[in-house]
Amino acid sequence: MSLLSLTRMKTSIGQYHVLHDVTLDVPEGGVFVLLGRNGAGKTTTLRSIMGLWRPSPGSVTFRGEDISGLHASEIARKGISFVPENMGIFGGLTVEENLVLATAKGRFDPARLKRIYALFPALEQFWTKQAWSLSGGQKQMLAVARAIIERRELILVDEPTKGLAPAIIDGMAKAFAEIGADTTILLVEQNFNFAKRLGDGLAVIDDGRIVHTGTMPEFAADTALQEQLLSLSA
Repeated sequence: MSLLSLTRMKTSIGQYHVLHDVTLDVPEGGVFVLLGRNGAGKTTTLRSIMGLWRPSPGSVTFRGEDISGLHASEIARKGISFVPENMGIFGGLTVEENLVLATAKGRFDPARLKRIYALFPALEQFWTKQAWSLSGGQKQMLAVARAIIERRELILVDEPTKGLAPAIIDGMAKAFAEIGADTTILLVEQNFNFAKRLGDGLAVIDDGRIVHTGTMPEFAADTALQEQLLSLSA
């Protein structure tokens, strides 16, 4: 059984029909990548899974349970977290306060916090700094840390490398690889080099429809398919 299944999911935003019969299975474990050109429907897919936009008709199933009608807070309690493209952090709060707010009971599991420090040492260094004062890369680290401060079964991550320096992207790739060893990640990413470094499976969405699914090694080796689906040149 897939960890997450989308079945004939349609999502409209106002008068615009963004997703059309999206059907997709995300297996448990590792990193599954959703690729597509700008405006293809990647972010809408993640937001629909998280209950921020309601698919109608269609369904979202997590571990065999239909979660389509749940609110985002209820979906989070099922074990799913979301790192949006805008990072979703609170600039006026410290690093510590941001992480406290991401916990259910307002306190940390010391082992989880220790792991976050190992993944993102800068967060320990800037523990008492307000989030607005962090660099772009450090803010992204904080956003990911908020998503994993408590045990999650699935993490939805939207464009984590956007605007980041190459050195920060390399560190983010290493962190995601470690997180993906015991937590499933559904990753939306425009940086194909980053995506192919991490991805196990992938799907390509175009004009609100899934047009290809497969393994990342096979897709990464097929430059003609990359050109056709993503307009990537060799």
